[in-house]
Amino acid sequence: MLTAKQHQLLLFIRDRLADTGVSPSFDEMKDALGLKSKSGVHRLINALEERGFIRRMANRARALEVVRVPETQAAKPAANNVVSAPFGQKAPQAPAPANDEHSIDIPLHGRIAAGTPIEALENRDTFVSVPMNMMGRGDCYALEVSGDSMVELGILDGDTVIIESCNTARDGEVVVALVDREEATLKTLRRNGQHIALIPANRDYETQIYESARVQVQGRLVGLMRTYH
Repeated sequence: MLTAKQHQLLLFIRDRLADTGVSPSFDEMKDALGLKSKSGVHRLINALEERGFIRRMANRARALEVVRVPETQAAKPAANNVVSAPFGQKAPQAPAPANDEHSIDIPLHGRIAAGTPIEALENRDTFVSVPMNMMGRGDCYALEVSGDSMVELGILDGDTVIIESCNTARDGEVVVALVDREEATLKTLRRNGQHIALIPANRDYETQIYESARVQVQGRLVGLMRTYH
C-alpha cells in the first residue's frame, strides 16, 4: 500500500508522461503535491522506486518510467494515517493470556518501512502474542516490516519487530524514527554533529541524513518474530 502522497505523485508522473512524453521536473512535482522543498520529492521518488512502481532511465536526466500503478487504493486523509502520538506515548498493554504465563499481548500498530520512510498505520484493536523474554524494560508495541533494506541484519520483509517505546537511543541501535513528523522508518541510528544518519542494512540503499530536529526517535528494536508458511 502506498501513502497518500506517494500515490498522488505516482499518478501525477503517469499523467504527465501520457500528456507530454516527458517526466515532470522536481519543481513541478513539489508544486503539484504542495511540498515545501524538493527533498520531500526526492524521498517520495526513492520510495516509489524501491517498491517497484517507477524506474529511473539510465543516462537520461529527469527520465522516469511508471512500471505499475496500484489496482485499487482508496484515498485516505494523511492526517488520519500518521501515527505519531501512539509511538511517543506509552503503548496500551493488554493482559497476558490466562493460559500462557510466558507470553503477553502487545499492540500491533501496523506496517513500518525497512526502506524509504512510509506511514505507519495504527490498528488500535490488533494485538500480537509475544514471549516475555523478548520484551524490553518499558512498554512495547509491534510493527510489521515492509521492505528489504534491513536484510543484512536479518530483518526481512513480513517480519514482526518488537519495539520498546522510548524517545532516545544510543548510536548503533536500530530504531523507529519519525521523519518530519510524517513518516516512520526502521533504521540504524548514528549521530554526526547536528545531523542524524538513518542507516540501512542493505548495500543497495543509501544512508538518509537529516538535521537532528527533523528526526524523532519513537522506539528501539528489542525483538523479532517470523512466521514460516
